[in-house]
Amino acid sequence: MRNHDSTIKKISTFLGILILAIFTSQCFAQSNSATSKNVKSRQYLELVNGLYDWIQRNYVDEVDPEVLYRGALKGMLSELNDPYTTYMDTSLNRSLNDTSHGQFGGVGLTITKLLESSATKPAYVEVISPVEDTPGYRAGIQAGDFLISINGTDTSKINMEEVLDILRGHVGDPVDIVVRRGKNTEFSVTLVRELIEVPTVKFTTIGNLGYLKIIEFTPLTPEKVQQALDVFKKEQVKGIIIDLRNNGGGVLSSGVDVADKFIDNGPIVSTKSRIAYENSMFTASPKRTVVRDIPMVVLINRGTASAAEILSGALKDNHLAYLVGQRTFGKGSVQKVMPLSEKDGIKCTVARYYTPSDVNIDKIGIPPDREILFPLLSEEGEKQYTELYKEDEISKYVADNGGANMTEKQISEYAKVLKSKYTEIDEASLRKLIRNDVNRYNSSMLYDLDYDIQLNEAIKILKTENFTKLVKNTKTLKELQDLAQLEDKSKEDSKKAE
Repeated sequence: MRNHDSTIKKISTFLGILILAIFTSQCFAQSNSATSKNVKSRQYLELVNGLYDWIQRNYVDEVDPEVLYRGALKGMLSELNDPYTTYMDTSLNRSLNDTSHGQFGGVGLTITKLLESSATKPAYVEVISPVEDTPGYRAGIQAGDFLISINGTDTSKINMEEVLDILRGHVGDPVDIVVRRGKNTEFSVTLVRELIEVPTVKFTTIGNLGYLKIIEFTPLTPEKVQQALDVFKKEQVKGIIIDLRNNGGGVLSSGVDVADKFIDNGPIVSTKSRIAYENSMFTASPKRTVVRDIPMVVLINRGTASAAEILSGALKDNHLAYLVGQRTFGKGSVQKVMPLSEKDGIKCTVARYYTPSDVNIDKIGIPPDREILFPLLSEEGEKQYTELYKEDEISKYVADNGGANMTEKQISEYAKVLKSKYTEIDEASLRKLIRNDVNRYNSSMLYDLDYDIQLNEAIKILKTENFTKLVKNTKTLKELQDLAQLEDKSKEDSKKAE
């Protein structure tokens, strides 16, 4: 049976590769395609029809036509080598509908996965960002972590469709995950599925500064952001911190509408495609701008992606905000969903987006104006971190000492106890781990000034530094790109001279 399935898979994948040209030309080709290309497409179509008919008549076993159909589509789309262009069967369509309706049963992780797996680079599931106030977030899973096993299944050997099938399901059921962080740190966590509600915005004030955390861009996000800005205006804040860390994106138009609240005129983002009607320019309107001439710092990290990158890129290129943190994820492409039948379809990349200075950041990301990174563990520290998770000491201690009622004093005292054993992990990180466990019993803290060095840096910039001078001297993404190209050319010239 295994050999039979393998043969069918090979045949259907080969079929998919063969019909790539036909599918592309039929569904996405422009009306003025060259005649020679149309002739070539028809030739391939005849080959595919002939092969399909030959398999149906000659293969040793009877073949379900749907098997060939599904395998052909998967094989065809995988040849595009684009993780965002995928075949969606019933389960993936269900996932898409769940998300668009705002809630689903899951663990709260935004993920991605390489299409090709190799011995040197296994295609494990990578976490783009944890969704706030979800099992994954409260367990301390971070952007950049790899899920190497889910319920005992090696994630490098299954596709994204199968990954989602395992992660999502009945609320209340456990999901066992092995997480790899960095090079050597591995630990197991058990997450219990919850009803995941797609979040939008949280906000508060920190002294005389407004703190706006945009968790995801949904159709409701602009309205929620406006509510926050109205409060900030009433409170007469002296600066705004926009936290886009671990924001995996969402609806492009939502990101544009939020950017328009800060930008008076000019482009916010443009989309470019070989298909004319997918080329668009989104421009700012002075009528919609509600925040002017106020210092702003934007917090970004590896989990900042897609629409969140549109906002941070637009504010950077317009010299309106200072970016602090870590280089962003780098998702600069636009997808559309095309139904194929009542139960399946494809999600296809149709365009790439460009920042106001005309830069596409796909697979590159946006660098911060000031890089602030959380300290990395030493090799011994990674071993201790793994041991700490395996022993599950923190969860046991928190459960036995008040759970949600643990005070900051108790957290600090217990961190000192742990420090005596786990000497290579700093106390601030230990306090954060304890706090994460306490937050399992209730909503997580909106911010953590004890641990969050990036947020503290943003506060310092707004309170003590010359913001106008800082933001004026920042380079646009185009200027940074041109500078990088000059440096690369200089290196090439030096090599040639040698």
